[in-house]
Formats: sequence, structure tokens, C-alpha cells
Amino acid sequence: MTSSMQNNEPITQATTVANPSNKREIIAWNRHRRQDRTVSDWIVDSIIAIIVIAVIVAITYPLWFIIIASFSSPTAVSIGDVTFWPKGTSLTGYAKILTDTRIWMGYRNTLLYSIVGTAVNLLVTIPAAYALSRREFKPRRIIMFLFTFTMFFSGGLIPSYLLMKQLGLINSMWVFILPGAFSVYNMIIARSFFETSIPEELRDSARVDGVSYFGFFFKIVLPLSGAILAVIGLYFFVGHWNDYFTGLIYIRDEGKYPLQNVLQMILLTNQTTQGSGNVGMSATQAQNFADQIKFGIIIVSSLPLLVLYPFLQKYFNKGVMIGAVKG
Repeated sequence: MTSSMQNNEPITQATTVANPSNKREIIAWNRHRRQDRTVSDWIVDSIIAIIVIAVIVAITYPLWFIIIASFSSPTAVSIGDVTFWPKGTSLTGYAKILTDTRIWMGYRNTLLYSIVGTAVNLLVTIPAAYALSRREFKPRRIIMFLFTFTMFFSGGLIPSYLLMKQLGLINSMWVFILPGAFSVYNMIIARSFFETSIPEELRDSARVDGVSYFGFFFKIVLPLSGAILAVIGLYFFVGHWNDYFTGLIYIRDEGKYPLQNVLQMILLTNQTTQGSGNVGMSATQAQNFADQIKFGIIIVSSLPLLVLYPFLQKYFNKGVMIGAVKG
């Protein structure tokens, strides 16, 4: 046993560096000791830091501008005085939006569609993903091919509308839920999770104890799948929350509009009012007021998801690595 091991010194890795006399010497690497950095190291680190900062600014500044513009004076926003901080704080846009009863109707409908739709999505997608992850399920390759085929080919808008009409889903809440109940993309993600994260030894042990497939799925697989359930559930919920096209095509009753379509109605109403001229407002003032309402609408529609995401972030960080190569 060497003296370094007797002294319980950390194990080091030898690295080769060049000295000024063009001779190479061996220096022990120790992660607890600050290493000497060359000029090229500082240059590379500086370039990386600049790129990272530029990317962060490019992503966050538009969001920050929307927030401060929604609280600023419409005139200050229109002439470009608002850059980093709000100027001439004004809440008239939010007052106009939140006093409109259609907003709360849209929130109610969207929450209903999103919660029920997400529950149906998980109820259909997760069991199918688990079944297709089992190697003893012989027709799984054929079924996977048929599922994957639907990702690239569809009937188009007119055949889809005629189908929804024949099924009696036009102007119904179920048109938001049933047609998209199964997601092939999310099923593939969940299937990869079950194949790589659920050990086969668990199934063997359960079989010895006489546990059926359904018992194994409900008692063992689902409790171990919290990360994938949270991630897939978040994907589904966001998809339902942002669903604008379905309401635009299939819904005729304004009382069943989701939030996105309600916000569009409010925005168009204010633009129309601006075009016809508001009482006591010039055309420029009306345009500025409509722009402030537009910024407020963006915040109102995005706020629930921004509040929900931090609670699911830890699961989301795990879930995005599902299916990746690990080693």
C-alpha cells in the first residue's frame, strides 16, 4: 500500500500539460484543486457564456416585453418608450378583459375540456403503451405500424368534418375529447418508458405470486410511473388548453367556446369597435387600447399554465430523458 493510499488522499488522474520549455510533464489531476487555465480556455468559456446569454435574452425578453406592455400606458407602448420597465402604469386593458363575462365562460369550458380530455387521454394511451411494450404480445409490431401510419396520413379537413357530423359531435363538448383521445406520439414515449424503466424481474416475481397482468399493471407499474404520467398528462393538458382550431371549425354555440376562441372574439370585437370609432377616442387612441387588450389577453390565456408548470417541473425533467441513450 502506497503512502498516498495510507493518507486517504483522493484518487487522482494523471494529465499531461506543456511547460514553457516545450517539455511535457505529468501533473496529477485533483478535482478539489483549482486547475490552471490557459488563454484559450478563457476564450472558449467566454464565447460559450456569450452564446448562452444571447439565447436566454432572445427567449425571455419577448415574454418580459408582453408583461410590461400589458401594464404600461398604451401611448408609451405605441411610440416605443417601453423597453425594459413599464411606463405610465395602466390596468384599463385588464379591467376590460376581466369584466367581460365571456372570459369566465371560456375559462369554465376550457377547464372542463382540458381536465376531462386529459383523463380520457391517459385512460386510453397508457394501457395501450404498456400492452405494446410487452414482448410476449405477438401482434404488437403490426399494431405499432398501423398506429404510426396515422401519424403521416389523414383524411383531411372536409372528410373529418363530415365524420364528426355523422357521429353527432358537431357543437358538442365531446368533439374536443373523443377525436383526439389517443395520441400515437405520446403512446410511443410511454411505451419506451415501460420498456426501459420497468424491470422484467418485477413481472417474473409477480407471476410467481400469482398476480395477473391487470394486477401487475395497476399495483406495480402505475405506482412506478409517476414521472411519465405527469409528463404525458402535461402534454395532453397543454394541448387541450391551447386547442383553438377545434372550436373554430366544429362549435357554433358561443356558450360552448373554449377560452382561446373567446379571447379571439374579444380581440375582434375591440378591433371592430376601434374601426368604427370609440366614443371620446381618436383612431390612434382606439388602436393603442386594442393593442393593450391584446397583450393582456396573452397573459390571461398563459397564466394558468405558468402557475401549473413549476409543480410538475421535477417530473418533466425526468420525463424528457425517457427513451434517450443512457450509459
